[in-house]
Amino acid sequence: MKKSTARWIEGKAEDHGFGDFKWINPKEVVIGNWVRMKCQYGCDRYGRKGCCPPEVPSVADCRGFFDEYKLGLLLHSAIKFKNLELRHRWGQRMQKKAVALEREVFLADFPKTFVFPPAPCNLCNACPGNKRECKLPNIARPSLEAFAVDVYGTARKMRYQIHVLKGYHEEMNRFGLLLIE
Repeated sequence: MKKSTARWIEGKAEDHGFGDFKWINPKEVVIGNWVRMKCQYGCDRYGRKGCCPPEVPSVADCRGFFDEYKLGLLLHSAIKFKNLELRHRWGQRMQKKAVALEREVFLADFPKTFVFPPAPCNLCNACPGNKRECKLPNIARPSLEAFAVDVYGTARKMRYQIHVLKGYHEEMNRFGLLLIE
């Protein structure tokens, strides 16, 4: 990719509210079966959300998906909530911003562009629980975790400081990924 094109994409990321990012080779994204197991045995969204397992591809298919790309922009957002109820609205805003970024890059002649927002899809108050009945399929996107991405391993590989939080009173580090071809 030309430097001018990379700078243009970086500018668009900033325009959409993603000011902290790093370029990554998608083949360097850490995928783990353990991530899917944490979804299946530890997350109350499992089987209840259309962008979460089991409504997403297998772990092997997720790995294959990332292997089809040569370039990605790892999007980092650090946020601390005084009111926990605000985190869902923040996630909705970030989902919309990420998809708007995806669309703008797509329209610049990058047809394979795909984004993983930095928060799980939470666009609808009552998700039907499957993709076939999704009310907003044009903007619903899975999180990195739903695609079996070890976000901790990937972020650390990119030299981001990230650790397990002890509670919501701590600053969260959320990551999304814009894939570009």
